[in-house]
Amino acid sequence: MSSPTNSRPARKAVIPVAGMGTRFLPATKAVPKELLPVVDRPALQYIVEESARAGLAEVLMVTGRGKAAIEDFFDRTPELEAALEKKGDQARIDAVAESTDVAQVHFVRQGEAKGLGHAVLQAASFVGDEPFAVLLGDDLIDARDLLLEQMLAVQAEHGGCVVALLDVGAENIDKYGCVAVDDAPQTGAGDTDSAADTVVRITGMVEKPKKEEAPSSLAIIGRYVLAPEIFDAIRATPPGRGGEIQLTDAILALLEQGVPVHGVVFSGRRYDTGDKLDYLKAVVRLAVEREDLGPALRPWLRSFVGDLPPEGASQA
Repeated sequence: MSSPTNSRPARKAVIPVAGMGTRFLPATKAVPKELLPVVDRPALQYIVEESARAGLAEVLMVTGRGKAAIEDFFDRTPELEAALEKKGDQARIDAVAESTDVAQVHFVRQGEAKGLGHAVLQAASFVGDEPFAVLLGDDLIDARDLLLEQMLAVQAEHGGCVVALLDVGAENIDKYGCVAVDDAPQTGAGDTDSAADTVVRITGMVEKPKKEEAPSSLAIIGRYVLAPEIFDAIRATPPGRGGEIQLTDAILALLEQGVPVHGVVFSGRRYDTGDKLDYLKAVVRLAVEREDLGPALRPWLRSFVGDLPPEGASQA
């Protein structure tokens, strides 16, 4: 089976948000991890804004038990807006309204946590017969780096599926889904932009391989642009690693059927909010570049770092 260039562009995005966020307990006992603040906005708002910037203004969030707060966040809050208006606080009114105005957000419940592939399958009726994007909430992509836009362009040109890749080094590849690639770089979409990331044709995929068995050091990170054929592939995919239905297994099945799968090797700014240490780094990195926070935060950071004891020294 082959997948020619699609006549219809992608218009919709799917964001799975059903995870329990156990790495951030006890904070996530009552608050969904996707709503933990990154500076002054939830991580999830960054993801929705990225989708809208790329032209995907219809977003489906696949939720689960205990995630009602996410629906509340993207809903209007007339009482709060009225209270702020009474105070004449237009800046905060605009900030509150921004989360509801940025995109048209829909919700569906996953029901059972059977893996990423199963979560994506819940979007079948929402997506229909057209390509779509999947954005995972742990990966924040800097707004200045147009990764999703390039992936959409590659998919529009080549058809099939496109995944985002990051070179994590051979020593870390066993933590990720890994790809084998054709040695010849692909030409076409994005090549007119000198800052475009490398596009490769994927020939194989494996989930969390042993370091010595990994076909490359290129890891799949949390951005996908998928052909609608992925839904049939997921339905035919048995549970894999961890007893879950893996999205990578379904993409591999399409690849084996002749559907083209490409990767965009990302070289820009990525902030990982799925790990406590990396979450703290993401907050600092984003805050220092804010016009309202950076001028005061940067000198404080320099002073703070200068006062730190040498590595290994005891701290009072």
